[in-house]
Amino acid sequence: VQLQASGGGLVQAGGSLRLSCAASGRTFSRLTMGWFRQAPGKEREFVAAIRWSDNGRFYADSVKGRFTTSRDNAKNTLYLQMNNLEPGDTAVYSCAAGTKSPIASWIRVPSAYDYWGQGTLVTVSS
Repeated sequence: VQLQASGGGLVQAGGSLRLSCAASGRTFSRLTMGWFRQAPGKEREFVAAIRWSDNGRFYADSVKGRFTTSRDNAKNTLYLQMNNLEPGDTAVYSCAAGTKSPIASWIRVPSAYDYWGQGTLVTVSS
């Protein structure tokens, strides 16, 4: 699976961005897809995920109510709509694909994902 994230940029606090992740090489509709981010000097952290079986969505507490992930299986594309952005959201955002059975226990764990795209930088100014 090849993943290509895009849509990052510079935005002021309170603004919005939409990230996209284009997938190829495997049946996208059978992949659990996740978003992760890594800020300078910090470890990679879970942001959001959507599983293929029922489109169930999972969010980190820090982004719940502000971020929404969705997928378009016809376009093999994953999205992350980010609203009301805060300076603390500044990070490199990466998408990932998981092939394991879509149970909730591993969805927030980066090492459980099988494929990763390159990141896209999101910078939120105060």
